[in-house]
Amino acid sequence: MPDPSQTRFLASARVAPEVFALRPDYRVLLMAADGIEPGPSAPDDEKLMVAAEDAAAQTLADRPFTEVPHVAAWREAYRAFGAKPQRTRNSLEALMRRAATGLPRVNRLTDAYNAISVLHQVPLGGEDLACYQGAPQLIRATGAEPFDTIADGAPVVENPDPGEVVWCDDAGVTCRRWNWRQGRRTALTDTTTSAVFILDALDPMSDDALRAAADGLAKELERLGSNVTVASRVISAA
Repeated sequence: MPDPSQTRFLASARVAPEVFALRPDYRVLLMAADGIEPGPSAPDDEKLMVAAEDAAAQTLADRPFTEVPHVAAWREAYRAFGAKPQRTRNSLEALMRRAATGLPRVNRLTDAYNAISVLHQVPLGGEDLACYQGAPQLIRATGAEPFDTIADGAPVVENPDPGEVVWCDDAGVTCRRWNWRQGRRTALTDTTTSAVFILDALDPMSDDALRAAADGLAKELERLGSNVTVASRVISAA
């Protein structure tokens, strides 16, 4: 049963009207999870990762990355706010490109959501809920918002481009260019016990397919602890 604090956190999340004006077909499913028991990658996680790598290989057996429908839709969305998809790839495309040589093995939590992203062909981000200051907000940036990241191996604070679509909280940007690069402040770690996941959908991905991806993620999260609780919410223009 979801914790009331999870439900309140999700209820406070918002997507700015300017984002829906850019892509009226956009939908996001936000999921909050608590009670996760951190740990290194395990045999069950390896099976899931291999299944995701095999699925990516099958998808790409008869087409290039650019012709995978949901990848192509996100490339169009990036162009709409001025990003160059050849240089800044959406997270789904980036993972599918890596699948050919092996998805990264990080820890149980990160491995699970990366595998679900590839299996269901949906951009999917995971962040440490305990590090949030306020609720998630998807906005078009002014260009003044701080983004805590790493450049050339050192911590730096950058700023998004004006008009760029970014996820943020009250303290600054948590993910740049919709689903391109996550920040350092809210990043998942090997000790994360509560997390928020962001599943981004555009046409032609259906609402049923988005929900199936979320159900798959919830199932994997419930393996990561005996008292895991999960709550979710969909935000759309409708």
